[in-house]
Amino acid sequence: MLDPKLLEILACPVCRQSVEADEKQEWLLCRKCSVRYRVEGDIPIMLPEEAEKIPGPHREGE
Repeated sequence: MLDPKLLEILACPVCRQSVEADEKQEWLLCRKCSVRYRVEGDIPIMLPEEAEKIPGPHREGE
């Protein structure tokens, strides 16, 4: 489980906006960029080249 204090300070490395965890805390979502960053063993992988497009209804503007 991700530390709530860590979530408060994490930001998207591309746009610098805050990110939010999904329900299972497997991904951190950036709504502005419409990308998600995976979480492995409670460690966020916040590398722009590792980001994936958010699938489905989570994308901003949809």
